[in-house]
Amino acid sequence: MTELLRTPLYDLHVELGARMVPFAGYEMPVQYPAGIMAEHTHTRDKAGLFDVSHMGQAVLRGASYAASARAFEALVPMNVLDLGEGRQRYGLFLNDTGGILDDLMFANRGDHLFVVVNAACKTEDIARMTAALEPDVAVTALEDRALLALQGPRAEAVLTELAPEAAAMRFMDVRTMELDGVEAWVSRSGYTGEDGYEISVPADRAERLARALLAHDDVAPIGLGARDSLRLEAGLCLYGHDIDTETLPGEAGLAWAIQKVRRTGGDRAGGFPGAAQVLDQLDSGAARKRVGLRPEGRAPMREGVDLFAAQEGGAPVGRITSGGFGPTVGAPVAMGYLPADISAPGTTVYGEVRGKRLPATVTALPFVPANFKR
Repeated sequence: MTELLRTPLYDLHVELGARMVPFAGYEMPVQYPAGIMAEHTHTRDKAGLFDVSHMGQAVLRGASYAASARAFEALVPMNVLDLGEGRQRYGLFLNDTGGILDDLMFANRGDHLFVVVNAACKTEDIARMTAALEPDVAVTALEDRALLALQGPRAEAVLTELAPEAAAMRFMDVRTMELDGVEAWVSRSGYTGEDGYEISVPADRAERLARALLAHDDVAPIGLGARDSLRLEAGLCLYGHDIDTETLPGEAGLAWAIQKVRRTGGDRAGGFPGAAQVLDQLDSGAARKRVGLRPEGRAPMREGVDLFAAQEGGAPVGRITSGGFGPTVGAPVAMGYLPADISAPGTTVYGEVRGKRLPATVTALPFVPANFKR
């Protein structure tokens, strides 16, 4: 068995009473003594602090930002070249048939690109970028940095006590600032649907900053359990569950992430892996679609539940990819894939739970409106 890795905040998690579990090769906190429901609610009402240091961080540096951006556009279907300095964008790595290899964030830091990728995929992602971009663009994996996420409606008030300039940031802005004596790379973004920040700091300074944030009355530590219920209510995809190598962006509801300049007829159309399949699906429409679902009653429909068009008879027409109880919604919520012709909000389908087909209503995403600062 492979020994689990630990983030720079491992000792702090144990001190705070976290229940640690294996996740993406790391020992990570799934919850603290308050419990998942309380942590979820605290993030929606105040501010939660998440350790996401297991994520991969990398710097891409060519002769100029433009050179790095042009090279990176050969790997992703996004407009990298025209991204403004100090701005961040959501991206996708795709395979040769348009399937999603990972989703990521990338930022224009003036003279380089800063990229954050998922923990379970980071080794492959770094290798992919290195093989495709070097030697013209140097790819540096940042093994000596931690990543914290401060999320919730009080996040701005908390962070501005340490750095007043954080208040002026808009959703997806990125800047360098000093936080409690630590130089930090801060983006106004997150994975909860709430306003908030993701903060990259040197690993040896992460605990100091985490303690400074946790000292605020509005901040509580939040584990993976509440992180998952928050992102599900926000309608956000979890890689390996809602999106994977068999999923194309159009059917996943991620067409918004592919800018016009990279689409059919755009000035830099195509030129990325799987472009023919991806652009064809965007032009002609996907045969299936990711949808939100509201199961009737109180019993959640979880990942793997088969979906049927009728209460009796017939083969499965889809499957749930994420599901659980939504604490803010106060009821079960789920996401999954259905044929396009039965994917409209208001449609009733049936999930098979313990041998019984139970009704669920197709619902527009997100379940809880986003509170990003535009």
